Amino acid sequence: MTPAQDPFYIVKDEIQDSIDKVQDTFNQWKQTPENTGEYVHLTRELLTTCESVQWQVDELEKAISVAERDPAYYGLNEVEIGKRRNWTSTARSQVVSVRRNVEAGKHKGAFGRSANPPELGRSKQHIAQDNDDFIASESDQQMLLMKRQDDELDALSASVQRIGGVGLTIHEELVGQEKLLGELSLDMETTSNRLDFVQKRVAMVLKKASLKGQIMMIAFLVVLFIILFVLVFLT
Repeated sequence: MTPAQDPFYIVKDEIQDSIDKVQDTFNQWKQTPENTGEYVHLTRELLTTCESVQWQVDELEKAISVAERDPAYYGLNEVEIGKRRNWTSTARSQVVSVRRNVEAGKHKGAFGRSANPPELGRSKQHIAQDNDDFIASESDQQMLLMKRQDDELDALSASVQRIGGVGLTIHEELVGQEKLLGELSLDMETTSNRLDFVQKRVAMVLKKASLKGQIMMIAFLVVLFIILFVLVFLT
């Protein structure tokens, strides 16, 4: 089975795309000032996306565990199984690293605001303005986040359907090959029986022909002897 048909590589590519998006969002998050609506929005988006990607990696690892029980049945070997586990381990590490950094930044920002308000460098008017801006845009941001989550769920559902379709196709191919092998075995058995019958018939014919040939040869020699006798002694 080629990588383009292997369900693992199909899901792997989609997970890798999600991880790349997480990295881009994380870089944007690091450059966004704290105590802004955008910072809060990116924090929530990153935590939600990381959780979703981790779940996908967990499901992929379960599939690898199933294949590991009988690699030959799935056309795999120990080397390929090891490569797949290494990739899932790396993917998990990337997501966990982003999630921990985001959670640490979130707690740090909350602590800084509660413990050192004078050190924020912002006046009360600016803070109030930021809060107003945040409240005004929160609804739109929530709707955007929900839309992104819906898109990710739709993509995940499509991936699961594709994996199910590929698995069903493989099952049908195996059933078809098993049926063909059964028919071939039956044909070979029938042909073998017919060949045995023909061989026996040929042996019988050869045996009869050999006996008849011997009689004809004796008769020919007798006639030849009589002719030679007549020619030699009677002429």
